[in-house]
Amino acid sequence: MSTTNTSSGAFAPLQHATFAVVWAATVVGNTGSFMRDVASSWLVTDLGAGPAAVSLIQAAGTLPIFLLAIPAGVLTDILDRRRLLIAVQLLLASVSAGLMLLSLTGNMSVTALVGLTFLGGIGAALMGPAWQAIVPELVPAKDMRPAVALNSLGINIARSIGPAAGGILLSVAGAAVTYGADVASYAVVIAALLWWKRPAAADDQLSESFGGAFRAGLRYARASRPLHIVLLRAAIFFAFASAVWALLPLVARNLLGGDAGFYGIMLGAVGAGAIIGALLLPRLRTRLDADGVMLVAALVTAAVMAGLSAAPPRWLGLALMPLLGAAWIMALTTLNGTAQSILPNWVRGRALAIYLTVFNGAMAAGSLGWGMVAELLGVAGALLVAGIALALVAFVLHRVTLPRGEADLQPSHHWPEPLVADPVPNDRGPVMVLIEYQVARENHAAFLEAMYRLAPARQRDGAYGWGITEDAADPNRMVEWFMVESWAEHLRQHHRVSRADADVQAELLRFHQGESPPVVRHFLTARPGGRQRHAAA
Repeated sequence: MSTTNTSSGAFAPLQHATFAVVWAATVVGNTGSFMRDVASSWLVTDLGAGPAAVSLIQAAGTLPIFLLAIPAGVLTDILDRRRLLIAVQLLLASVSAGLMLLSLTGNMSVTALVGLTFLGGIGAALMGPAWQAIVPELVPAKDMRPAVALNSLGINIARSIGPAAGGILLSVAGAAVTYGADVASYAVVIAALLWWKRPAAADDQLSESFGGAFRAGLRYARASRPLHIVLLRAAIFFAFASAVWALLPLVARNLLGGDAGFYGIMLGAVGAGAIIGALLLPRLRTRLDADGVMLVAALVTAAVMAGLSAAPPRWLGLALMPLLGAAWIMALTTLNGTAQSILPNWVRGRALAIYLTVFNGAMAAGSLGWGMVAELLGVAGALLVAGIALALVAFVLHRVTLPRGEADLQPSHHWPEPLVADPVPNDRGPVMVLIEYQVARENHAAFLEAMYRLAPARQRDGAYGWGITEDAADPNRMVEWFMVESWAEHLRQHHRVSRADADVQAELLRFHQGESPPVVRHFLTARPGGRQRHAAA
């Protein structure tokens, strides 16, 4: 069974007060962040740095997200997300306060700028999965896709305001005041988070430890082919598209002959284009599927890079920026929305963290790589090579279709609780689960085809080993087995099975002979010197 959630409109999530308040606060917060970023990007050129050092600022902001996003995703799924976000906002405010003080006292250096940017990247790593994972808590399921799109729109509203305001403030009042404005923006975000009265989580006897949750997230990602496709498409697109972002300060200064104010206006034009792109995206989706949107986004981005590499007049370079913004928002929203649509709630933070790891890893590696290419070929040469390469890989990746995200991932709760002779400690394990089917020989091929479609679901939900065997003495007897690391993890597995996976299991039962359902047995690891128990259902 599959389901497609419908929404009452692109702006329907704003009808929910909590989402609207948090969304508006994040627009303010992101505006401050873009003001900080434009100050840092321009300040490093004032300090006499070359292309490699300029691109290092971009890498310093994204590398921590690559390194820490997965642990941050685990924290997102096991901690109170509201409190986590408040703590991270305080950290980021402290980073901007440090930048402000260094600028005010004239002690800023490339090393300090890179170091504090790296610390800010740590905050961004902790914040990213939590911000994305709270969306289902703020809006009903039918409005989740529009809410994801509005989050992207909000970022680009901030992108259209923040860089321009930051560039003007930087040129008029200096870096210290620009950083100070970012500090003030965090106060707005913290106030909104304090206003949000997130319901307290119910006591959960099966709550996960950090290590167990980490392993469960990696198992899910390893077994999810739809997620693999999203990650592949994201990694390749962002690795090539990162060139324009890493080198844009040098494009503004060296190729177009602009100053800090012009650079801010360029970034503001990118944001304005992103807003237009976000508004046009629903109409574009009526004509193109997700793969078509990604192809258009890649080709437009490649064309912009090629155009900038020609060192056009300033007005033409500025005119290309809205096209870049529109293409960027189309790619981001498409990939992010697809990732959200294929993830169940129990692992959403961890899986989104893996997506963010790939995204920021590609951006960091791409930024460093294109910075080195620019040292060899010049800024114009690096942009041209990146644009041509992006266009070529776009056509190749168009054949690797993105998942549609239409499966019903709500928990089915159709597994009965296992019967046990005695209470089983949650940490006892590993656990082997055996399921015996009676299947006529003529149905073996169809049964096994369905069974191998079910196998990834077993592994996504918690199994670290899986197999299907045939009884040599009774060919009609087929035994499925899978291993789970602990009794608690197997009980969690009961609560993770989705309705879509339940449909596959129902298809398997059509091949099972007999009036009684398949026999399920649970076996616990037996160790010398302890009381041994086994459970059977």
